Amino acid sequence: MAYIVPSEFAAKMIDAGESKVFMSTKDTLIRAYMAGAILALAAAFAVTVAVNTGQFLIGALLFPVGFCTLYLLGFDLLTGVFTLCPLALLDKRPGVTLGGVLRNWGQVFVGNFAGAFTVAVFMAIIFTFGFSEEPNAVGQKIGVIGESRTVGYADHGWAGMLTLFIRAVMCNWMVSTGVVAAMMSSSVSGKVIAMWMPILIFFYLGFEHSIVNMFLFPSGLLLGGDFTWGDYLLWNEIPTVIGNLVGGLTFVGATIYATHYKTSPKRNEIQTASTSARMPAE
Repeated sequence: MAYIVPSEFAAKMIDAGESKVFMSTKDTLIRAYMAGAILALAAAFAVTVAVNTGQFLIGALLFPVGFCTLYLLGFDLLTGVFTLCPLALLDKRPGVTLGGVLRNWGQVFVGNFAGAFTVAVFMAIIFTFGFSEEPNAVGQKIGVIGESRTVGYADHGWAGMLTLFIRAVMCNWMVSTGVVAAMMSSSVSGKVIAMWMPILIFFYLGFEHSIVNMFLFPSGLLLGGDFTWGDYLLWNEIPTVIGNLVGGLTFVGATIYATHYKTSPKRNEIQTASTSARMPAE
């Protein structure tokens, strides 16, 4: 069957998390680098489509092509390992430690950032003809995005920080649902369709994705956006990473683990067992 039931893909999630914890440094960094680069290209593509058509919905509809591509190629995003790796620790898999999970997260963060920043530099060169002229319409749009989603939050103080954090939580609720959804099918078409839906939701609603932001904000700074690296880190990247961790682990990983992997007995089974225990022996 193309469809894989929740009890089966829940086990696949834990196996995947365990595998990533034990992955070599070389493989972890390469896979994370390529994931960051591909997702950054997808973000540049989506913004370009939105600017050229005047319809953000069209850009959002097409953005998931990057996520699907990197997943099918076996590359890793920080948002995904936030959800999967702790499950192997929670399930007490042999050799899986908190240190191993944190090591994986750190290496994936570095790889994702390096890949996304590489594309940010490349696209900034393209948008400005090698920094010889002002950014084109797409480059100007990326600069505005960076301003509104850093100093725009800062202008609202703690209310802005709360909004940023919740957007980050909601983002990885959807993105990690996409990661898990790909495990629901054994066919490529089934995986793509299942991934496409939650990724479309996150992008169109403007939620905060730490890896997408690793492209958008450094790119905005290179293109003359009116904000600083400090604004980017304090008023976006760091809170976004924390929110992504909370969203993916809480609303996807832990919930699926608790109900599909550690399924409790049904109420009628409990009642039957209780009745049997009360019946006198013959």
